[in-house]
Amino acid sequence: MSVNYGSKRTVVGAHYGVRDWLAQRVTAVLMALFTLAVLAQVIFSKGPVSYDLWAGIFAAQWMKLLTFAIIVALIWHVWVGVRDIWMDYVKAAGLRLVLQVFTIVWLVACAGWGFQVLWRL
Repeated sequence: MSVNYGSKRTVVGAHYGVRDWLAQRVTAVLMALFTLAVLAQVIFSKGPVSYDLWAGIFAAQWMKLLTFAIIVALIWHVWVGVRDIWMDYVKAAGLRLVLQVFTIVWLVACAGWGFQVLWRL
């Protein structure tokens, strides 16, 4: 009779681990740096904080492109976090699928709204 100590454990799931951990950290750092850059522009601007100041900050093409990238990073960051919550705490596969699809639709709608606001300035 042989005993197999140390057999490999069968791991199931999507195996996102390190990639998602890294994506969360990178997107968080990008969003923090973007926030500091926008705050610096507001703090060091002359005059009152008004719509004209905000529109001026986001009027430059490079700022629109940077903001576009940050919106994409934000959506990715949120998706990884919420998907992990659904995978960890919702055990019923059907309900989990519905929640994930709802989350995707909601995030795409939020990104679309953000892009619309950004490019309308």
